[in-house]
Amino acid sequence: MTSRLPLYLALTCSLLAGNACASDAPAALAPLLESIGQRLTLAEQVALSKWDSHKAVEDRPREQQVIAGAKAQAVSHHLSEETVGQFFAAQIEANKLVQYARLSSWNLEGRAADTPRQDLATQIRPQLDRLQKNLLQQLAAFSPYRSDPQCPQWLARAHQAESHDPLRQLAMIRATAELCVFKG
Repeated sequence: MTSRLPLYLALTCSLLAGNACASDAPAALAPLLESIGQRLTLAEQVALSKWDSHKAVEDRPREQQVIAGAKAQAVSHHLSEETVGQFFAAQIEANKLVQYARLSSWNLEGRAADTPRQDLATQIRPQLDRLQKNLLQQLAAFSPYRSDPQCPQWLARAHQAESHDPLRQLAMIRATAELCVFKG
């Protein structure tokens, strides 16, 4: 699936013109947001799996495993364990947001989406693990820009471009909540 985010960012910037475009988002942001979006797309499959298996969305041991695995790789990406832990906790929370919303919707309708299912353990989790590597690399590439005063505006513009699906927009906002840091 090809992401339209880079196109949206460019289009949004060209529409805003003037001072807003004087501070274009760094090139490192688009691939990071695309990978975050891919992870959120997988949340749909996780929700389907949990619907079929009647498992709870909350899986603390798995969440702790994911965060610990990411933190163990932090140093090799020149990132702090704290940064990586916060970032992946945000990814997990955004993923759960999508799952809870989809499950609620399906409960209301009395059935889940009629789409092909992937196995959580053998198909979905390996994809999430591969994405984790990409996300670490992309977070490291974006890291020099995290304290830029324009960082919140870059994210706001990117989220605005994603507004075609309110749930996805909200999940992206949650997933990126830890990206910008302020030095005081």
